[in-house]
Amino acid sequence: MTRNKVEICGVDTSKLPVLTNKEMRDLFERLQSGELAAREKLVNGNLRLVLSVIQRFNNRGEFVDDLFQVGCIGLMKAIDNFDLGQNVKFSTYAVPMIIGEIRRYLRDNNPIRVSRSLRDIAYKALQVRDNLTNKHSREPTIIEISQELNVAKEDVVFALDAIQDPVSLFEPIYQDGGDPIYVMDQISDEKNKDVTWVEEIALREGMQRLGDREKMILSMRFYEGKTQMEVAEEIGISQAQVSRLEKAAIAHMQKHVQS
Repeated sequence: MTRNKVEICGVDTSKLPVLTNKEMRDLFERLQSGELAAREKLVNGNLRLVLSVIQRFNNRGEFVDDLFQVGCIGLMKAIDNFDLGQNVKFSTYAVPMIIGEIRRYLRDNNPIRVSRSLRDIAYKALQVRDNLTNKHSREPTIIEISQELNVAKEDVVFALDAIQDPVSLFEPIYQDGGDPIYVMDQISDEKNKDVTWVEEIALREGMQRLGDREKMILSMRFYEGKTQMEVAEEIGISQAQVSRLEKAAIAHMQKHVQS
């Protein structure tokens, strides 16, 4: 059975070698004795590891060739720093380094620039979070992380938010077979709470044509600036139902306004 030929950076991935544990150990011993040719064989023999890691980043919109090259840098760093004396498989040691290299590349090429100081706080906070999770077998609170770092909890929250990938307001977050609920449906409007609609008279007339529940939902959503979740909790129905009723009410009013 032949494998499909897939080339990345000119490398035929179907022909990549696979090293046994014995071959890996032998090559590391030769490398640490100063044989540079062993390093090249270790790199070539672990390229499949890079391929497996970059699959995690397929949805980032980056070129696979670019991610592969960056992942190879992480692989080479792992090879150069691996200690045979530690009772750890090379893949266990290398994968976090490859992932870290790719994440640094994505961060540095992010169109939304984050200051160096914020990034430093964020990545220290992530390290502390992992350490505390391993130590206490639970997710630490922001207060615990801030105390460990000796940084204000507000700064920790702000830093962690700053390194998150941007999300489209039209990203669907829930769908039960009907209309999807988008990120924008979760955002309350803190502005314009006391501002009337531009076409106030027509809209008020349109509101009169709606049922009491639809009137209440539109009033809470667009006059009080509440999220669909807040509306759902207050009137005792699901968020999906709120979304459906809201869209139907708006469509009904649009027909009235445009007529």
